[in-house]
Amino acid sequence: MGNVTTPEALALRWAEVCSDASLENLPYKIELNSWGKIEMSPASYRHALLQGRTVFELRRQLSGGEVLTECPVLTEIGVRVPDVAWASDEFVRANGETTPCHSAPEICVEIRSPANSDAEIAAKTQAYLAAGAREVWVVEDSGVIRYFDSNGEKPASAFAVSILLPPRLDP
Repeated sequence: MGNVTTPEALALRWAEVCSDASLENLPYKIELNSWGKIEMSPASYRHALLQGRTVFELRRQLSGGEVLTECPVLTEIGVRVPDVAWASDEFVRANGETTPCHSAPEICVEIRSPANSDAEIAAKTQAYLAAGAREVWVVEDSGVIRYFDSNGEKPASAFAVSILLPPRLDP
């Protein structure tokens, strides 16, 4: 994986993080970088709104799978946690409740925050695809969704889903 630490060590480190009482109830999403160090990012109301709407629409429009929020995935850049994921029944049967998942669900969705750099989003997109995701969706703060597969950006999802997210309503 080109990491300083191994996938096995990252999975063990993730188990430590999950059982650490001092990290419970933090208002942040936690991920591990490729060295096993914790990275945290706060969520905003806008982030929560876009995440909730995406979950609702995936659940409403796709069958034969599960919609997941903040599903930990072991990637080449650490344990990354897409804001939303859709996993087929086949993926769920194959992976059970392994934490972190050793491969990515079919759809991984990142809700972009103002703090996310283009390089960070590109790295996560490539990491999810390398871990087995068929598509990565990047939801921009504006509500626009960008779709990526192993061939790069594309105009729409290959999945039978169409999501229209609300524009910003700043006063």
